[in-house]
Amino acid sequence: MDFWPEFLASSWGKEFVSGGLGGTAGVVAGYPLDTLRIRQQNSRTGSAFSILRRVVTRDGPCALYRGMAAPLASVFFQNAMAFQTYAILSRAFSSNGTGVEPPSYKGVALGGIGTGAIQSLLLSPVELVKIRLQLQGKTNENKNQSGSEKGPVCVARNIIRTEGWRGIYRGLTITVLRDAPAHGVYFWTYEYMREQLHPGCRKSGEETFRTMLFAGGLAGVASWIFCYPLDVMKTRIQAQPESSPTKYKGIADCFMRCVKEEGYSVLWRGLGTAVARAFLVNGAIFTGYETALRTTEDSKARGSTGETENIKTDKSGYPALDDEAIDNSTEPCDVLDTKVRILK
Repeated sequence: MDFWPEFLASSWGKEFVSGGLGGTAGVVAGYPLDTLRIRQQNSRTGSAFSILRRVVTRDGPCALYRGMAAPLASVFFQNAMAFQTYAILSRAFSSNGTGVEPPSYKGVALGGIGTGAIQSLLLSPVELVKIRLQLQGKTNENKNQSGSEKGPVCVARNIIRTEGWRGIYRGLTITVLRDAPAHGVYFWTYEYMREQLHPGCRKSGEETFRTMLFAGGLAGVASWIFCYPLDVMKTRIQAQPESSPTKYKGIADCFMRCVKEEGYSVLWRGLGTAVARAFLVNGAIFTGYETALRTTEDSKARGSTGETENIKTDKSGYPALDDEAIDNSTEPCDVLDTKVRILK
């Protein structure tokens, strides 16, 4: 009965729920642009606008949201764990890890790197399923079958059946290589920019919504630019099933073949779409996170105030008794007994 109030009152609970709500806001805000990014990375030609027009004309606007169920089902837990892990690691690596002062920038960066590496264990299978769904219409356009009706559970089962459990974790290594340093850049940029835009807010937590949106957006842009070539190779590795005759043998093989066949520009294909999405999504994530965190803290403060504001004390510091309670008592021990019951 008392689990949720106690859970939300703890720092673990507040950061867990706030991170989950922020992640959910980010997925909903930027998923169509994410679909365009994946299709650009896995194609040889075509601008974002031409791919958008082709997808909407052939499959309808809903195709831009294909595969969203996979990240949406896991994003609350994934982002909740990410923000909680970051909060723990950033304080552990911080030189001023007293819990009173905000973590140092060194602690922020190292905490972000650790968070990205840990999060990859959950994120890699989810992104594999998401990418297969996002490319479903493209891979089946020359076939007589309709794979666009399959959902994330069906796709995951098919991967496990045809490729084994090892197949569901295809791309794990490159996901770790992408996410670990990118999360270090991500959290460092956010903490640095919010302090520059609103000096003192890292201690007070009183930054404006504009500061949250702008700092979060810039953090997303910086991290995506930093890791984008790895993301392109990750998409191509995870997009190919085991049965593909052109399956890449590994990260180095994928890099050399992509550059040889399409030039170095392939490593930055779709960057404009990714940057636009990153600003929108990460502005929404940090705004949702900070707002939810602030709301839970305000609720806790109001609750603690409400419990004590009506208690009056006498000169000795004990709870004061009403005149009516004293008048109705027939013996001195009644007053003493009443005070003892109140103290209990």
